[in-house]
Amino acid sequence: MSQPSSDASGPVYSARLLPDGLPFDAPAGTPLLLSALQAGMLLDSSCRNGTCRSCIQRLASGRVSYRIAWPGLSAEEKADGYILPCVAYPASDLVLLPPSP
Repeated sequence: MSQPSSDASGPVYSARLLPDGLPFDAPAGTPLLLSALQAGMLLDSSCRNGTCRSCIQRLASGRVSYRIAWPGLSAEEKADGYILPCVAYPASDLVLLPPSP
């Protein structure tokens, strides 16, 4: 795991989106969806507020935090590692998997 670098808004972590595994910068103060889009990676999205669930991904490793009380995931989905990148903020280096079919 790499050491996060710092900028004015906090640490910048490394994130990878599998299966390609291409890394991109994920600042702690920016939702993962926005960081991925800024890096040229296209993730499905619609509402960008955690309700439509079109951006759902599975967290293979790492941690995220949310700034909203309930980000549109069931307790079972959270336990299985699913996140909503539109409202998930990185709290460590991350590896994301597409959702299981």
